[in-house]
Order: sequence, then structure tokens, then C-alpha cells
Amino acid sequence: MQNEQKILACVDQSHFAGFVTDTAAWAARRLDAPLQLMHIIKRQPELVSTHDHSGAIGVNAQQTLLKDLSDQDAARSKQVREQGRLFLNQLRERALGQGVTAPDVRQRYGDLEETLVEQQAGVRLFVLGRRGESAETTHRDLGRNVERLVRALNRPILAVTDDFREPQRVMIAFDGGAMTRRGVEMVARSPLFRGLPVHLVMSGQPRRDGAKQLDWARTTLENADLETTASNIPGDTEQVIARYVKEHAIDMLVMGAYGHSPLRSLFFGSKTTDLLRAATIPTLLLR
Repeated sequence: MQNEQKILACVDQSHFAGFVTDTAAWAARRLDAPLQLMHIIKRQPELVSTHDHSGAIGVNAQQTLLKDLSDQDAARSKQVREQGRLFLNQLRERALGQGVTAPDVRQRYGDLEETLVEQQAGVRLFVLGRRGESAETTHRDLGRNVERLVRALNRPILAVTDDFREPQRVMIAFDGGAMTRRGVEMVARSPLFRGLPVHLVMSGQPRRDGAKQLDWARTTLENADLETTASNIPGDTEQVIARYVKEHAIDMLVMGAYGHSPLRSLFFGSKTTDLLRAATIPTLLLR
């Protein structure tokens, strides 16, 4: 699977992992691609102790203490690996039950961002939760790693919410820019959305060539035999998208992500983050 264009689902030991698995299984079936479930174990100080607790004790006592600490670290590490193995096997059974052929499971020690960047050459689509273990206790509506990971990766990322159902209607948040034009072309040629109605929605500040851009996008999708509805709705983008999703029972949103620099987002906010919070459905993020 190393060199195949796989679906990589990044899971942690939260209840969101089940929804990530369901979404990844759906994508793997639609794309006829191999599925890999990956659990990344972050090295933490409590798992790997490097402190010398020996102080001024004698040489033999120091050696004994260091050996005890090393044994304790090894035992904790083994316990974490075993818990992860059992957890991944449960998710593997879940994916098998949804018709995925031979899903692969992996555990890796390391930093989340670095590990996923290393993997992306063989990845066709990343699937991850908008929230994870930390969000279960902090109740954040968007995980702290989402923006950092999306900026670091150059593959499409399917960000999953607290539930999953097979999409029946898809919506593209279209602004006429280069990123969303590539998104339209990707949707047109990908089997991921084949046979599903596609809604094109342009909102926000009016642009002089808006009608022309929207017509190009609609024609591109229709030429790919996709049932397409195109709308240009003036107004605040976040509110327009959220209202449209609700009124038209949209199941999945496709949009460009984080087109501006992190510094600009820091001072002026991020439209991507606002849209992710407003549209509470799985979202395919394009870079």
C-alpha cells in the first residue's frame, strides 16, 4: 500500500474516530482506493521519562532506580501500544462491515503534522475529524490541529463532523478564484461525487465577472454529466452558506481552504474557519 494512492484516515481514541472511519470507508468505496487507518501516538513526557531521580544516592542505588524507571516507561509504552492495537482492530472491523476490502491499520509514534506530511506522497485523500480527544474535554467546536494540518498538506482533506451519512447532495462554495476553479474541475472528474446532484453557490462581495465564472463552473459540471444547480446569492458568505446548507439538505460541502497567510488570519480572522463552524456537515477542503 506504500506507493498506492490510498485513503488515509487519521484516528485518535475519541468517539469521533467512528465517524472518521465511516466517512473514509465511504470514500474508499467510491474511489475504489485502499483504506488505511492510522493512529499516531504522541510521545509525551509522562510516557518517556528522561529525568534523573537519583540525586545524591549511591551508585548501585542510582543504577537500580534508573533501571526501574526504564522498566516503567517500557511497560507504559507497551500498554499504550496494546490499547491502540485493540482500538484500531475495532475500527478495522467497522470498515470491513461497510464493505471495504482489507483495510490496513497502522500505529506510528511521532508528531501528527510531521507524520502526515511524510505520508502524503502516497495519499489520494486524507480524512480526519474536525475535533478529537482534546475537544471532548474542552468542547471546542473546531480542533486546534485542523488549520495547521490543512496548511501543511497538499492533498484534499475531508474534515468530518460529529456524524456521518452517505451524501445525497453536494455543494461547492464557489468564489471564481483559482482554488475553487480547480475544485470544480476535481469534482467533475472524480468518481467521489458521481451521480450526486451538485449545488454551486457564489456569495460574498460581488465581482464583475461573477456571472461568467459561475456559468463556466456550471458548464464544466454539466459536461461531466453532473446534475447542477447554480446560484449567485449576495450577502455575508458565512450566513449564506449556512442557510443554503440547511434549506437544501446539503450533506457535504466542498471549498477552498486557508488561501491567506497565517499572519493575516491572525489579525483579520479566517473565512475558512468561520465557514467550518457555520456549516456543520463534512467538508472537503482543497489547497
